Amino acid sequence: MSACDLSVIIVSWNVRELLPACLESLAAELERNALSSEVFVVDNGSTDGTVELVRERYPWVRLIALGENRGFSAANNIGIAASHGRAVLLLNPDTEILPGAIHWLWHALDAAPHVGLVGARLLNPDGSLQSAGYRFPGYVQNVLDFFPIHPRLIGSRFNGRFGPGDGLSPFAIDHPLGACMLVRREVIERVGGLDEGYFYYSEEIDWCRRIRAAGWTILTAPAALVVHHAGGSTRRVSARSFLELHRSRARYFRRWHGPVFVRRLALLASLAARWAALRARLTGRQELAERARLLREAATIYRQAVRGDESA
Repeated sequence: MSACDLSVIIVSWNVRELLPACLESLAAELERNALSSEVFVVDNGSTDGTVELVRERYPWVRLIALGENRGFSAANNIGIAASHGRAVLLLNPDTEILPGAIHWLWHALDAAPHVGLVGARLLNPDGSLQSAGYRFPGYVQNVLDFFPIHPRLIGSRFNGRFGPGDGLSPFAIDHPLGACMLVRREVIERVGGLDEGYFYYSEEIDWCRRIRAAGWTILTAPAALVVHHAGGSTRRVSARSFLELHRSRARYFRRWHGPVFVRRLALLASLAARWAALRARLTGRQELAERARLLREAATIYRQAVRGDESA
């Protein structure tokens, strides 16, 4: 296939109920733009009829059915390798693109050659702000995650989150949420694709660290509005997702902050587990006992990462 302006890569896993809204909003948005484009759905071994849905209802989509769950990073890399666009849009299947989003993403990316990646402003289904961008995570974010203090702190600058600015002008961030990211082909050729050592979670943060280190700027385009039904592909496996999140974080923090930092996270997770267990005994709340168990497992993951064992 000849080169085009835009390649869209959507990785799916058991999202038959959510994918139609994503593809139909994407098709409508592509029709509003003069960009030449191609769309890929890379399916990670869905068992709910997602593959059959795409084949039957969306013949304009190029389907790559992997037959097994290769993980978010690997599936995206397979889609990227098959694509031909000057820029690549990585889009989650549990998103809906609102009118004008691709225009504003493209405008921000195309405005200056030093811009390597642009994220959208993500909205919750009720229209409230979900994410406009983040600072690279550090110790404070982990403290707030292990010891939830107040919900308002989770969405604050204190937790490394950016607001939407003036709602129109693009501005620099460290990384967006990976649900919607537009990246130059040149960037991918220079820094490589997503690290497949991350099964899911933290892969976009690692990628953005590498992109920033190579000299490109990362922006958010707050006028590019995308609804994100967060966790559509993972909400059914919450315990597994929790541990996979911390396995990915352990890999990330060891790479970018070193083993001493990861050792501190292991201690922090252990303290959080003891606190959750104490609260469970005092209140009789089973969910706190389960949280204590998961935090103990997370602490083990961090300790193993200190030793360089990321396979646990």
